Amino acid sequence: MTAGSNTPRTHRASARRRPRAAVTVMVLALAAAVVCLLTAHGLPGGADPAVTPVAVDGETHGGTSGATADVSVPESGPGTFTVARADARRTGTGRPYRVEVEDDMGVDPDEAAEQIAAILDDVRGWARGAGVTFRQVADDSAALVIRIATPDTADAICATGGLDTEGELNCRVGRTVAVNLKRWQLGSPEFAGPPEEYRALIINHEVGHWLGYDHRACPGPGRSAPVMMQQIKGLHGCVSNAWPYAADGSFLDGPKVP
Repeated sequence: MTAGSNTPRTHRASARRRPRAAVTVMVLALAAAVVCLLTAHGLPGGADPAVTPVAVDGETHGGTSGATADVSVPESGPGTFTVARADARRTGTGRPYRVEVEDDMGVDPDEAAEQIAAILDDVRGWARGAGVTFRQVADDSAALVIRIATPDTADAICATGGLDTEGELNCRVGRTVAVNLKRWQLGSPEFAGPPEEYRALIINHEVGHWLGYDHRACPGPGRSAPVMMQQIKGLHGCVSNAWPYAADGSFLDGPKVP
């Protein structure tokens, strides 16, 4: 990931006499006018100097997605995982799930588990309408395993189910959800929100597959994208959305993808 801007370099020209002092005066006046215009109106093209473009996944966009230049995402890791301790939330009844984070990639397993538990427990999540509750565990009783992994490791997990995620996508294979570290840390250029919100889309989408839901398409321009829509591949007129249910309890659905 790269960030930055081209800073003009000032070169001191060798002093030479000009036959006409008026020419020098005109050049200096013109340069001062250009500086004043840039100061008053910003950079050319309407760019905001406070928003540094960030190159993410080959696309350049502003900082509104929440991606920052200081986030480093390794492409590969050791392939070993640390299991988060089982005390995030919902320690009573519910479907048991386990959170694992690949080692040496800068994500704390327990902090990630807290975020995932908050997503699964949200009133806009699957627990509202689908009547599903979740219980975090740290042993083999887990019916669902959520693994946050580097792109190469996530690809390897997804490939066991015959899926080609190209170092970019998440997947669900059997009881395992593979969360691509790139998506977890950077979000998506297609999603109008910070990476923290996009994480809810990742978890809700892949857990939706685990619950038996298939992909959905955009229901119409200006409407909320279903959580089961592959929003990273384009919104097609819909508004980005990370939750299966609206605040009023209605299910945010769309046409079934052929």
